[in-house]
Amino acid sequence: MTGGASLLDEPGWRRLLAAARRSLERTGGSLDGTVSLGAPTEAERLVVIGVTGAHRPATASRLTVRLVELETHLREVYGTGLAEVVAATAPLRNRPGEAKREALARDALLAFARDGRHHGAGWYEEWLEGMRRDGTLTRVVRAGVSFEDVVRVLDALPAGGEPMPVFADRVLGDPKALGEGMLRGLVLRALAAWQGAEVPGDAERERLLWESAGVVPDDLASQVLVLGVPAGGGLVGSWLTEAARAGVPMRITLQQLRLAPLTLHCDEVFVCENPAVLRAAADRLGAGCRPLVCTEGVPSAAVHMLLRAAPGGTVIRWRNDFDWTGVRLTAAALARYPDAEPWRMSGEDYRSAGGAGPALLGVPAATPWDPPLHDAMRQAGRAVMEERLLDRLLADLAAERGAIQPEMPRSGMNYS
Repeated sequence: MTGGASLLDEPGWRRLLAAARRSLERTGGSLDGTVSLGAPTEAERLVVIGVTGAHRPATASRLTVRLVELETHLREVYGTGLAEVVAATAPLRNRPGEAKREALARDALLAFARDGRHHGAGWYEEWLEGMRRDGTLTRVVRAGVSFEDVVRVLDALPAGGEPMPVFADRVLGDPKALGEGMLRGLVLRALAAWQGAEVPGDAERERLLWESAGVVPDDLASQVLVLGVPAGGGLVGSWLTEAARAGVPMRITLQQLRLAPLTLHCDEVFVCENPAVLRAAADRLGAGCRPLVCTEGVPSAAVHMLLRAAPGGTVIRWRNDFDWTGVRLTAAALARYPDAEPWRMSGEDYRSAGGAGPALLGVPAATPWDPPLHDAMRQAGRAVMEERLLDRLLADLAAERGAIQPEMPRSGMNYS
């Protein structure tokens, strides 16, 4: 019996050397410790007696051996040390050394991240601290993922409604870089912190999160639901105008909105969050409904592209549910659109519609357009969905029939 691999195959040695490997890896190769075997077999008892030179009764339930004794025995009998024996089939790890190198690598990642353009933003620091705390940064180091690429992506956001492959190619030189994998997951976790949302668990929520940062994974999946929004500009403009005349809701994709330049023919647009509001407006008001756009939650890239087609001076009257996500979305819209105004999003509107709504969840958000709203929501601790205000919203949306402007001359369809 001359080689370490042969010893590792011996029944009397196998568990003893496995325990020795664990000890050496845990301590960085120190021989100062001991290893022990519980419920030893007869073969293991004889090996331990041979190593230590001390008799161990067959009734012993646990046998202990000092590592230095193992080292001495192996060198005297087999001409090789303990580390060489246990490394015969697989390299011996130095876990303290690995931990030190990982700590240095984590520090380097954090230093790089703190040079990013979002450094100092609360969400950015929360994202970094959360990954440090839960071990994600260690997993990044071990997986060899380029954290620098993650920061470069975030530095380039928000984007201007670019298709994801175009954005990824521009920023990372690879159109498929954000298609899957840990890099994509790290960016999505950052975007969730940015938007004050949960990390998405399905494709639809992922798409909306990307679109919130101006990156479009799928321009056919990105859609906007509208009612009574006349427009000019190619085929889509004519569709919108005819649907408005008929009082029929219409769903338009981002891909369709890109077919030709579009111009909305209205001086105000109402924006709601829930399709139930638009559906009720279609049923009760039909063609008499003022221009209404439904975001269906987080506004998609299609929503924003449609609203950008409104002429300068068009008033955008925006509202969401009275919950913390809703007021964040309203604040973002008011900051994004210079002519936007809150639509029944005041503290008085909240209090008048109050009741036994669901509990308010998540981190409270500011309501800079009406600070008393924040205070009222904190005090009541209840969310109020748009449906609770439905009669008042429909009254606001009521307009004289025939108020829709005539269709403008169509321009040629442009695919460029």
